[in-house]
Order: sequence, then C-alpha cells, then structure tokens
Amino acid sequence: MIELKNIFKWVNQGSNKTFLLRDINLTINEGEFVSIMGPSGSGKSTLLNIIGMLDEFDEGEYLFMGKSVRGLKEKQRSQLYKEHIGFVFQAYHLIDELTVFENIETPLLYQDMKSSERKAVVADALDRFNIVGKKDLFPTQLSGGQQQLVGIARALIGKPKLLLADEPTGNLNSKQGEEIMELFKKLNKEDGVTIIQVTHSEKNAEYGSRIINLLDGRIEK
Repeated sequence: MIELKNIFKWVNQGSNKTFLLRDINLTINEGEFVSIMGPSGSGKSTLLNIIGMLDEFDEGEYLFMGKSVRGLKEKQRSQLYKEHIGFVFQAYHLIDELTVFENIETPLLYQDMKSSERKAVVADALDRFNIVGKKDLFPTQLSGGQQQLVGIARALIGKPKLLLADEPTGNLNSKQGEEIMELFKKLNKEDGVTIIQVTHSEKNAEYGSRIINLLDGRIEK
C-alpha cells in the first residue's frame, strides 16, 4: 500500500541543510497497524505528514497504492488524499463554528453525494460512535474525549483505506486514551482499516502489529 524509498527531507538554514528525515525506507501493507515512536524532534510527525501528503519531501520515491506521489499535480494529490486517507490530530482540529453533525459531514461535502444520503451517512457515524445526543452541540461544549471521537468519526466518514493518527490520545486522560486505542484496534481488525499512529506512549504503541523507532530522522534498525 505504501512504499517509501530513500526519502530525505531537509530545511535550508543559510548554506546548511538541517535534515528532518534521512534515507527512510519503509513498506506498509494494507491492513497493518503500525506505531511510529521516537523522542521529540526525531521526525515522527514529518514522516506522518509526508505519508499523508500534507508535506513534500526533497529526495527519494513514495508509492501510494502503486502510484508515484512525487509526479502528481497538487489537484491529483489532493484527490488521492480525500479518497483514501483520514487524519486524526492530537489537537482535534474541529471547526468551532460548526456543530458536531456539521463537523462530521464536512469531508462529504467534497464528494458527489446527495444531501439526503450525506445525512444518512452522518447519522450512522453518530450512532456508531455513541454521540447521537451530541450532534447539535459545538466542539467547545464537549470533553476532550468526545472531541476526539468526533475527530475520528470525521476522519472515517469517507471510508478511507488509511487512517493516520498523530498523538491521538495526547490531550486525553488515561481512560479516554484507552477507549480511543481500543476503537482503533477494532477499526483495524473488523473494518480492515490500515492505521499508522505516531505516539510517545509505549502502551499505545503496543496496540500496533509493528513498531518503528525513529531517531534523528532515521529508522533505527
């Protein structure tokens, strides 16, 4: 599903290059649940953003479902992202002015879908995540755990093949964090969603079927 070959990412500071990622070689198969670990500044989020096509790389090759990402125009890349990738962030990234229902509905507005069908899909998601009673509330009226559930429901609404999660439990207490991780495990096992998560937590990392350790922008062997 994902193949990264000799990926480098750097920023120029004067005449010097500061490397964020160095020579990353990584293959992730459909249906895997992969955890990426490493200290702050090791390149975890940068790697996740490159996989999620939110960030570009400077050297190397990235194949996503057999397609070379590097040669794609912005519009094609954006289309691939919208069709196949869901993203869950530590800071939730919900839109404060929209209700829970409207936040979850947002990704569907980009798809060719009738309003009635859209509403039915959102209703199913609300039901599945046990947040039907919250549908008319705004994000600021929810707890952290509820906001993250809304974020996950929104990420999954378009039925992506790949779910990327950047410190998904970072702002939650341990009980909420455990519930979110159990939910990921279920999505992976029952729905076959491929999941890549960045985490500081060894406990969370162990939910994955494979752990990749990054240090100074390199994958530790």
